[in-house]
Amino acid sequence: MYPCGSLQTDSQLPIESAQPLNPRKQQVLRPGRHRQPMTASRNTTSKRRRVLLTVLTVIVVLGILVTAGYFIKQLIDSKYFFCKRSFKFIPLDKACDGTSDCTDGEDEVTCVSSFIANSTFPVRLVTQSNVLQVYNQGAGWRSVCSDDWTEKHTVTTCKQLGYTNEPLSRRLSVQALVSSMRTGPFTAVRSGTQSTPIQTATIDRKDCKNGHVISLICSDCGQVGSQDRIVGGVDAVIEDWPWQVSLQQSGGHTCGGSLVSPRWVVSAAHCFTGSKKEVSRWRVVSGKTYMGTLGGSYVDRIVLNGKYGNNDYDIAMIRLSSPVNIGDTRRPVCLPPKDLGLTAGVGLVVTGWGYLEEKGRVSSSLQKAGIPLISSDKCSSPSVYGSAITPRMLCAGFLEGKVDACQGDSGGPLVYMSPSGSWQLVGVVSWGVGCAREGRPGVYSNVDMLLNWIHTVMEVMRDRAPNKTNTKTIKPHDWHDISQNKDGWGGRF
Repeated sequence: MYPCGSLQTDSQLPIESAQPLNPRKQQVLRPGRHRQPMTASRNTTSKRRRVLLTVLTVIVVLGILVTAGYFIKQLIDSKYFFCKRSFKFIPLDKACDGTSDCTDGEDEVTCVSSFIANSTFPVRLVTQSNVLQVYNQGAGWRSVCSDDWTEKHTVTTCKQLGYTNEPLSRRLSVQALVSSMRTGPFTAVRSGTQSTPIQTATIDRKDCKNGHVISLICSDCGQVGSQDRIVGGVDAVIEDWPWQVSLQQSGGHTCGGSLVSPRWVVSAAHCFTGSKKEVSRWRVVSGKTYMGTLGGSYVDRIVLNGKYGNNDYDIAMIRLSSPVNIGDTRRPVCLPPKDLGLTAGVGLVVTGWGYLEEKGRVSSSLQKAGIPLISSDKCSSPSVYGSAITPRMLCAGFLEGKVDACQGDSGGPLVYMSPSGSWQLVGVVSWGVGCAREGRPGVYSNVDMLLNWIHTVMEVMRDRAPNKTNTKTIKPHDWHDISQNKDGWGGRF
């Protein structure tokens, strides 16, 4: 028996345990699967953003500096000529003024020059049939018979005429010629003369043995793809007028021009007056519908007709430093044959980026306008331009106004679609009174009357390096700034 009040039990007090009440399966850490701290990821992203922001800032700053540098250079170039040897600037109007202001006269080296063709270029194509003729000092012009003519003669002759690409010749019956040419005089090639200049490879003939003469097509010039602001014109695309170029000085459009070969451009002499005589400042932009300054070709020669003055003989030739690539947007226009014989009213087309209206603004997009030829008698009548019209000029447009070339179109092409389907350069935008005024149509340099000069320049300058010529450098007194004449005549800058 236990004493009263005593409590006996078989239970023992619990032992304190370190085990959790609800144990979970233990996680085994494996190599390579540690979670990266969140703070490290945020720091990396922030650093990347800072680097990217820095790069963008540098690019923007460099872009601003390049742009500013470009415009500063354009501004300086428009006012000064930089003498590289003496490392100094001179006012632009002192360059090409006949006086050396730089060491070694470098400011008088790359200047516009003038050239007078005192002799007759001995090869030509005549009439719309493109009949080949050669010139002899004693016998004059003679049509070339097809007797003994070869493909090599075709290539040799076309090279003499300038631009040659896929040249073709065909035989044309003497009886198909205009009446004044049917009785001669004639000439024919001698055997073994395939590579000889055609004017020295021929011998006079009383008539052609086989009754045919030679007709030539020397290139694929004047061809376009699918088939105007010019006042009253409509929008155009360069693929339809691929010979049209923009002549630019210091980054700005000054005049138009026409490719007549991959390296030669025809324009107007009056485009190079005043401070525009330094050749290296000019660029020729081709292949563009919309006006731009990028991608222009460098120029190594600008040659004016040496008889230019008072709007007469208003023509110039520009030689590119290297040929342009011929394609859909760049293709020469054909020079016309002599005595093309266009009659009043025939349809012509003028193109350019000039003013949309008199005292207006330059068009950013190429324009075209169809206009008719005006007879020389009508244009030189007292009611129109009178004695101001010379044989080296032709008029085109409407006497009632409406459509006309304008400022900025100067030097650009006036073209005619020949029966053979090629466009031919018949005129160069030259001058006029106002734009599209009644009784004051546009006046153009008559390419037909200036073909001898054009061919001679291309021949004389063909293989001659820049600044190695005997052409006369233009002096200040040779320049006639027609834009400042008091009687209102003005070149269409």
